[in-house]
Amino acid sequence: MDWWIQLDEQVRRHMPELRMLCDEPMSRHTSFHIGGPARRMAFPDSPRKLALLHGFARSCGARPLIIGKGTNLLCPDRGLDRLVISTQELSGLRRGEEEDTVLAEAGASLARLADFACQQGLSGLEFAHGIPGSVGGGVCMNAGAYGGEMCQVVSGISVLFPQEEAIRFLQGEEMGFGYRRSLLTDEAETVALYALFRLRPGDPEDIRSTMRELMARRKEKQPLEYPSAGSFFKRPEGHFAGALIQQCGLKGLTVGGAQVSEKHAGFIINRGGATCEDVRRLMEQVQQAVLERTGIALEPEVKWVE
Repeated sequence: MDWWIQLDEQVRRHMPELRMLCDEPMSRHTSFHIGGPARRMAFPDSPRKLALLHGFARSCGARPLIIGKGTNLLCPDRGLDRLVISTQELSGLRRGEEEDTVLAEAGASLARLADFACQQGLSGLEFAHGIPGSVGGGVCMNAGAYGGEMCQVVSGISVLFPQEEAIRFLQGEEMGFGYRRSLLTDEAETVALYALFRLRPGDPEDIRSTMRELMARRKEKQPLEYPSAGSFFKRPEGHFAGALIQQCGLKGLTVGGAQVSEKHAGFIINRGGATCEDVRRLMEQVQQAVLERTGIALEPEVKWVE
């Protein structure tokens, strides 16, 4: 029996209220606006339901894929023969039990989280205000910008370990944070359910002013008017990917609808109608040119999904 038939039956029996879509285009759920239909896409509205659904999916052979805002994903044009679980309905934010802490569910946007902290008079998340991702993706990738990173403010994370059928709360130091990595990237099946952030008191007006300043810098330097996945390549040690690409004269290089941004060479953008294959071919051309001319191998930060 096909896995989706088995899954549909499990959901009907145990979670009839769950919102689940059939053959849902991934282009609607990724910042690149690229990707064919997912066989099934579900939207659990609580961590418990997500964990239960994940277990059903694994038992049916559905290969569950957890996504937040889809800001670091590139999905195939042919689609995905798997269950995609969106965290968009897991977006709760509240003050933590301890002083100067905030609890955020995995699907909350980093922008909303930073705004909430500002309203509470808590500083430390200003750098995250312009990062177009979710809390789950942010802690997974140790997202950062303008000198700030998730590892600096994450106190702990509730993590689902599917193979153990267990949920454990890990302290920040247990997360193995590094440059654009964590325990969650090293153990691919793990899922962040919510995160606890430890911040510091600050004046809301000063916090808001800093966020506005950082956003203005983003708008000035980054091609935010086009679909993209943000910085496409990881920062090579001792270098900046965008600077290397620009030095090699690759700004504006185009394959199909994909282009190395003329505004910021570290971005590959969708100028309209770009396919996954367009982006892949453009990436390979950039990697080859930079390697030949500088000897530096660029590693993509964007995750390819199969």
